[in-house]
Parts: sequence; structure tokens; C-alpha cells
Amino acid sequence: MILPDVHQDVPTSKSRIVKPIAVKLLSLMGWQVVGEVPQQKKFILAVAPHTSNWDFVIAILVMLALSLKVTFLGKSSMFLGPFGFVLRKLGGMPIERSHRHGVVGQLVDAFKQQDSMILGLAPEGTRKKTKEWKTGFLFIAHQANIPVVPVSLDFNKKEVNFLPARMISEDITSELSLFKQQFSGVCAKNPQSV
Repeated sequence: MILPDVHQDVPTSKSRIVKPIAVKLLSLMGWQVVGEVPQQKKFILAVAPHTSNWDFVIAILVMLALSLKVTFLGKSSMFLGPFGFVLRKLGGMPIERSHRHGVVGQLVDAFKQQDSMILGLAPEGTRKKTKEWKTGFLFIAHQANIPVVPVSLDFNKKEVNFLPARMISEDITSELSLFKQQFSGVCAKNPQSV
């Protein structure tokens, strides 16, 4: 399996044990990874479409195969006990919804406080069918002055595609429309939920 290059500035994990396992699993499942990982210390990976728990499995395998150190979000109640330990080890970040700045404010603060950080998320915010995607990731990117990298999961082609990174303007409505267009024709695991 040929993987995109990961530049030295990109936050990576140091584990050498899991990378070959993740590469082998992706290969056995018939998946390939295409496109380019940006040569940046901070960015958001916006992964879509999100219609199944398999999306998370494939995304985690790609993260491990590329040795990317990615932070992803979860409700704070999920981070209890042994499951919480595993989620944190994988890069999970508990979100406290009662925080005075809300989730967007928490993540803008996190990007500003860290030298390097990759945030991975699903713009839909749910696996269920939704008419409109969330805009929080665009607000985070704009306020933290970092790019967003669209990443498509195409279950028909079995392809994870890193699309070109882009900076986000203050016109969030237009940005969301442009962003969604990049996923046109991508086959979700459960197409009826798109």
C-alpha cells in the first residue's frame, strides 16, 4: 500500500508498533489512501460522509497508518473507565458542553495554546440523516486562522482522499456550501443516510 508523505512539521505519534498493523488491515480490507497531508503544524481534518460506525474505524486506521497525532471530540460522559482510557490514548478529547465559551471557544483556545494540533471531526455531527451540516468546524478554523482539509470516505471505491487544504473566510454560509460540493459523488457506507 502506498501512503501519502507526512511532512516533519505535521504532528505525528511515535508508536512504531501499530503503524504496520493499521497498514496491513487497510490493505486486507481493500482500502487505499490518496491525496496529500498538508505541511502544516495545525489544521482540521473534516471527514465526510459520516453515516456509520465503520467511518470511525476506517478513519482511526488511516490515522494510525500515517502516524498522525489527531485529536477528536467526544461527550465528556464517554470518557469514563477503561473505554475513556482507550479513547484518550487514541486522541479523544472530552468536551464539556457547559463550558462558558462552548465547544467552538474551547477548540479555538486549544489551537491557540498548542504549538501543533490536528483536529479530526465529522461536519455532519451525527451518523443520522441530516439536512444541514454543522458550521462549528468552519468557525473554529476561521477564528484560529488554520486551514481545513476535506477528507472523503468513499465506500464504493474504498478510498480515503485527502483533498487540498483551504483557509476559511468569514462568510461561513458560502464556505459551507463550497465545502459540501467537494463531497459530491462520494459514496457513503449508508447512502440512504446522506
